[in-house]
Amino acid sequence: MTAPTLQQLAPAGHDLASDPHPVHAALRAKGPVHRVLVPGSGECWLVVTRDAARAALTDPRLRNDIRYSSSWRTDGGHALGRNMLQSDPPEHTRLRGLVAGHFTPGRIAALRPGIEAVAAELLAALPRQGTADLVSQYALPLPVTVICDLLGVPAADRTVFHTWSNELVMPTSTEAAATASTELTACLTDLTARKATLPDDTLLSDLAAAESGLSTEELLGMAFLLLVAGHETTVDLISGTVHALLAHPAQLALLHSDPSLIPAAVEESLRYNAPVHSTAFRFAAEPLDLAGTRIAAGDAVQVSLAAASRDPRHFPDPDHFDLTRPPQGHLGFGHGLHHCLGAPLARAEAAIALRLLIGERRAMTFATDPAQLRWRSGTLLRGPAELPVHFGR
Repeated sequence: MTAPTLQQLAPAGHDLASDPHPVHAALRAKGPVHRVLVPGSGECWLVVTRDAARAALTDPRLRNDIRYSSSWRTDGGHALGRNMLQSDPPEHTRLRGLVAGHFTPGRIAALRPGIEAVAAELLAALPRQGTADLVSQYALPLPVTVICDLLGVPAADRTVFHTWSNELVMPTSTEAAATASTELTACLTDLTARKATLPDDTLLSDLAAAESGLSTEELLGMAFLLLVAGHETTVDLISGTVHALLAHPAQLALLHSDPSLIPAAVEESLRYNAPVHSTAFRFAAEPLDLAGTRIAAGDAVQVSLAAASRDPRHFPDPDHFDLTRPPQGHLGFGHGLHHCLGAPLARAEAAIALRLLIGERRAMTFATDPAQLRWRSGTLLRGPAELPVHFGR
């Protein structure tokens, strides 16, 4: 018997993309682990409670390498090249070690003036009064510019890079995803080759240097992962935070009265609107028991970070957006060995974007019925597709 999709578990007519949380709550009430069908990927075990999520994310028997999947046949399961997200120790340890030094709090602190300059320029282009789309005009170009500057991606390639990466993480069709993969592979291959031949002071040049020890496939995979993960999630974090504040005017007023709560707003948004909706699949290297559910060798397991971060046993009144909520360890950046490497950068970008926005545009409201907003929603990521807002005095 085929397992149900999450959409099939939702009430008739319910838009799962705009509000998946009732479905998550219903699953949590029945248990921590459930068999579901992920369209385009097959069946997996979905983890929906915080305790089970933390256990799954630290269980060494659950591997990220697709070759542990019972359905694996070829290396075609890897997106582009070989990357950290699809590997396990010791390979993962080696790959992560090559870039970890670029994402320390100290290195991110040095990037803050540049991030602020980009955000200020984007904000200056927004109207003082009138309507603007905060996704396309602010939340998207900020992290795209920052990660492309860090990696050394030419300005002329940045828009098309985002188009390709967006298609790969949230495919509109199998054909479109295949085309995006082919075109992005060719472009990144050319770019990394140029960095190796004509090095500059960028992260891609460091990685392309012979001293890095990366194979051609690993270099391609690293470039792909840093480019995609370095901006897609932050777009959703920034826009999701603004959306939550506009939907909770009392919390926005509290933030205006006390801007020191901006870091708290970012953390609460990571919990409340988890931009990384679910983890990539992990595969059981051997039979195991996960929160009372027997997982067979080769079975796929996916952790719903969104569901885990609204578990009422750890987050009282979890469906309420509350800037004064004591920090209790949300899973917005994952947990364990694969905890998001770029978390310090994402936090900095979101905090800067929010501080400048609420400081310069104090009168801000939804420009359309929020119930009609479209949400980007795929297997891994979720966030507003657009966020029309009205600025006034």
